[in-house]
Amino acid sequence: MKPLLPFAVLLALPLATAAQDWPNWRGPNFDGSTTAAGLPVKLAKDEHVVWRVDLPGPGASTPVVLGDRVFLSSVDSKEQKLVALCLDRASGKVLWRHDAGSGYRPAGKVMSAIQRDQRSTYVAPSPATDGETVLFFFGNGDLSAFDLDGTELWSRNLQKDYGDFAFQWTFSASPTLWEGRVFLPILQRDQPANGAGKEGAESFLLALDAQTGKEIYRHVRPSDAVMESLESYATAIPREANGRKELLVVGGDVITGHAPDTGKELWRWGTWNEGHREMWWRIVPSAVVGGDVALVCAPKRAPVYAVKLDGEGDLGDRGLVWRSEGKRNPVSSDVPTPLYYQDKFFVLSDVRGALSRVDPKTGAVEWTTDMPGRSPWRASPTGADGKVWCINHEGRLVVVDAKSGAILHEAELGEEDADHIRSTVVVAHNRIFVRTNASLYCFGREDTER
Repeated sequence: MKPLLPFAVLLALPLATAAQDWPNWRGPNFDGSTTAAGLPVKLAKDEHVVWRVDLPGPGASTPVVLGDRVFLSSVDSKEQKLVALCLDRASGKVLWRHDAGSGYRPAGKVMSAIQRDQRSTYVAPSPATDGETVLFFFGNGDLSAFDLDGTELWSRNLQKDYGDFAFQWTFSASPTLWEGRVFLPILQRDQPANGAGKEGAESFLLALDAQTGKEIYRHVRPSDAVMESLESYATAIPREANGRKELLVVGGDVITGHAPDTGKELWRWGTWNEGHREMWWRIVPSAVVGGDVALVCAPKRAPVYAVKLDGEGDLGDRGLVWRSEGKRNPVSSDVPTPLYYQDKFFVLSDVRGALSRVDPKTGAVEWTTDMPGRSPWRASPTGADGKVWCINHEGRLVVVDAKSGAILHEAELGEEDADHIRSTVVVAHNRIFVRTNASLYCFGREDTER
């Protein structure tokens, strides 16, 4: 793994200010946004490249950035291993690497040690760091914690400890690391899927101690959904406002708010699946908070829903602020989690091939931009420097003006015959990090790094 550009000797590794870091999948605000500015727009494989490194294998996980370190999970395709990587942010040099997989394989159909199904590897969940600990979670249940220098603190496999997951596809929620705890919502069907799982399996919110990996609680989360509609691939989103802390969890046809110290359910709203008639409405997008509402994306081509926050109990009809409307409604997302940026929601619709800016108070669509090409847009959008950054399955990067919706630039970054590129674009320390199937790019201007 060699950088394209030469650099001086490695610098020391002080921690940077939180505003410049990208510590988890959805960034410092858990909404896909950052305050970075002065970014180059006209990116290409040979333009504004600070460095590029070859990766040992593909993965949908997003890099996370803390100070002068970049953490990334990957598969090693040749060795058939799951690996945790730490790179130097200035040069791309590998500072440490560990095999992070236990080799655990669930019952039922399993393709390999790094892959359960043909659509993805186990490397879809993104790492998370709180400045002291960095977590790596994989779709086979392996969860490992390291200190920043790469010393393993603890490791366990959640399928081994809590039973094999019952999901149609590979489980891919990212861990949420918040106030010394690790949170993972395991919302699964209550019967076997593809030979894995068991009859009567429960869905639950799991909380572990970040320093030891020991269970703090396992809170069962009930739902009236059926079959695949019980399943969720969404990440728990933390929120602190009006003197209350809570975790937002989406899945099983409802959104719920939970007390982080006990897991107790504070409120719930739903459903987008009236009468729970649809059996195949698994949830992929996580909730995103904008102002006083949480945005929830119903599956397939269904609407998005803005739900009132700070409630108690079952919110019922009073909990719905607005829903997107229209027979050919562009505001719908099956896979990407929306962005909240500059007081607006940005919904990237993989089912419509469009990006829309939406008023969070009313649901009014302020503009819609058709995304180019035919390849799916399933990576979640990123907001930075007055722009929205998106990448599709074949590695086409599109930069959209956040105010007007105009496409400012397109760049082809994927390798030949690239497909299934789903890693979110990351912006940290005035650098842009883009993961393709084979490479991690770092773009930027030399005069703007901090």
